[in-house]
Amino acid sequence: MNRKFIYFINPISGTKGKILLLEIIKKSTAEKNIPFEILHTNAEGNYSFLQQKITTEKITDIIICGGDGTVNQIAGSLLGVAVNIGIIPMGSGNGLAFAAKIPKQINKALQIIFNGNAVFIDSFYINKKFSCMLCGLGFDAQVAHDFAKQQKRGLATYVKQSTKNFFAAKTYPFGLSVDGNPFTTEAFFISVANSNQFGNNFTIAPQASLHDGLLDIVIVNKMSKMRMLWNIIKQIRKGEVRPYEDKKYHRTDIGYFQTKKILIQNPKLAPLHIDGDPAATAENFEIEIIENAFRLLMPG
Repeated sequence: MNRKFIYFINPISGTKGKILLLEIIKKSTAEKNIPFEILHTNAEGNYSFLQQKITTEKITDIIICGGDGTVNQIAGSLLGVAVNIGIIPMGSGNGLAFAAKIPKQINKALQIIFNGNAVFIDSFYINKKFSCMLCGLGFDAQVAHDFAKQQKRGLATYVKQSTKNFFAAKTYPFGLSVDGNPFTTEAFFISVANSNQFGNNFTIAPQASLHDGLLDIVIVNKMSKMRMLWNIIKQIRKGEVRPYEDKKYHRTDIGYFQTKKILIQNPKLAPLHIDGDPAATAENFEIEIIENAFRLLMPG
């Protein structure tokens, strides 16, 4: 099948890295004799024009040069559209790309795209808003909100904000319902994951799969800060999925289970992030899996 690409690149920041990216894209894609167009991402996240353009111009692949937030906006606008989505990781965390084993090196990421191995992956809705890999309530969301306000991005800034928030972290009351079983807890944070990590290869849901039809729920319950740190390290290394059982759950520091749908009550309005970007919180959340949401170009 003849392929035709659109590359999306963030127009802001005329860094050497961005100039190099453009040069490599143009040269490598031309060498493959693949027609392509380069478009700018937009701050509003409005890609409503894209479906019509894909149909009219017979576009086969949308390549996103960016991070999880940009993937969220573009992939979310293309649900149900027969098109492949590729990623050249250019964000701060690149959680979805790393979960899919897509490297940061431009040439290596492009080779995966050119190979054309497209695999359906899941996503999910949180109160009808699209998430391609991860949302969180509480501590990690506060980090995301603070990180978004910083002039300088990158791993060092993220670590600094995480450390600052760790010492200031507080618990929030939550009410949850899983498979008709309601329960309450006090927790530092709740992560709802379709991918196995936050980003930067920081794994929070080690058993998560991009295409198993399940959401991985991680609940870090109330405990001392030092105990929390130790338990998160253990969770990162080999967190075990356990079916939710009321009697056992309240004796665990970190709850980790899988489900297709979860309801969360958030009476104290713990902050929310969706795919690493700050989002408006709410008192109630309905979160459910979208199986086979879109086709992602991945290593074969």
